[in-house]
Amino acid sequence: MKIRLQKFLADAGVASRRAAETVILDGRVSVNGSVIRTLGTRVEPDQDRVLLDGQPVRTRRKHHIALNKPVGYICTREDPHAARKVGDLLPAEWRHLYPVGRLDRESEGLIFLTNDGEFCLRLTHPRYGITKRYLATVAGRVDVAMLERFRKGIVCGEDQLRILRGRVVSSHPNVTIVELDLAEGRYREIRRLFESQGLEVERLVRTQIGPIKLGELRPGRWRTLTPGELKTLLNPL
Repeated sequence: MKIRLQKFLADAGVASRRAAETVILDGRVSVNGSVIRTLGTRVEPDQDRVLLDGQPVRTRRKHHIALNKPVGYICTREDPHAARKVGDLLPAEWRHLYPVGRLDRESEGLIFLTNDGEFCLRLTHPRYGITKRYLATVAGRVDVAMLERFRKGIVCGEDQLRILRGRVVSSHPNVTIVELDLAEGRYREIRRLFESQGLEVERLVRTQIGPIKLGELRPGRWRTLTPGELKTLLNPL
């Protein structure tokens, strides 16, 4: 059965689907000897010969990894100047896996890594409604009224930022710990929301993606997702 070329590349683990579109448009991919620059091109995985930068691209076993990202690591494979990347925490044979979404360098917690393009798409595209949960330690006082403003939406620059829901977990004179659910994780969204109120996020931990919880997974450690977990992620009730 023929599939789109960018899906073939994503399934092979060489790039996310969005990055696969870029390498096609850049003329780095050929099919049966012909350079392809059209995103709608379809290929037969078991018959067509696909090359990326002159090297054969082959389908491979799909991997789905849950990792507790420590502070100081970045979620990219492409930055040659990055001292510490999340992929460095995996065994050498899995360092081709790419992150599903991202956490900024200062944030920590649950992130998935994979070579499965369809899995990546299902977890990152807003239409699938996969919720992410975060625990934020905020310097200052956060009240219910502020969280309600976040739920209704805050304009930050050109972006409309909002949360699905939020609650105060604990409140102290100078620090508030809050739990926040997001449907669409824009760049540094939680930090920008609190900055709009003159507050700083001292610590930010992603504790859950869809039904999958960080649990007792220690910083820098990883585990494979079980078939049951994959089913609940990709086929939610």
